[in-house]
Amino acid sequence: MASANGDKVELGFNIVTVTKQKKDWILLSLRVVAFLATASATIVMATNKQTKSLVVATIGTTPISVTLTAKFSHTPAFVFFVVANGCASLHNLAMIAMDMLGAKFDCKGLRFALIAILDLMAVALASAGDGAATFMSELGKNGNSHARWDKICDKFEPYCNRGGIALITSFIGNVLLLIITVMSIIKVLKQNRLNHVGP
Repeated sequence: MASANGDKVELGFNIVTVTKQKKDWILLSLRVVAFLATASATIVMATNKQTKSLVVATIGTTPISVTLTAKFSHTPAFVFFVVANGCASLHNLAMIAMDMLGAKFDCKGLRFALIAILDLMAVALASAGDGAATFMSELGKNGNSHARWDKICDKFEPYCNRGGIALITSFIGNVLLLIITVMSIIKVLKQNRLNHVGP
């Protein structure tokens, strides 16, 4: 009877261990995908550039053309987008490294709380970058007739398409960061509950 109870307890511990590892692998996998998404958005936007010759006037029958370049660095919102997604990528890379090293850097259980706070800051920064870039993208696509700002996406279509891909990828990364943040907060709450229950 005692040995049977011992087997049950041992089996119970095995189930808990497997569940814990599974949850950690899910969080780690989400971090890797979020890193790939934000890093891709950073690279695509940072390398986004298009040069095109446009006819600006006609003198008699001779067209006068000028060569214009559309580049991400010409728009402060896109520069902020690149910086924000770059910071989110570095954050995820650091958190992946911390996950791999585990409890080596844990100081009285503060590791989980620090990770949750940093995750929240990364979400806020990435969201701000996405919002700024989305506003400028909408302006580039449709212009603003009230302010007399012309649209540019009819002239620089590949440039706008690449910017759109960077935005979509960044939004995917941002949603994953939000899920990761919720999971990090749940982990902190569970850790606090275990600390209160324990001796």
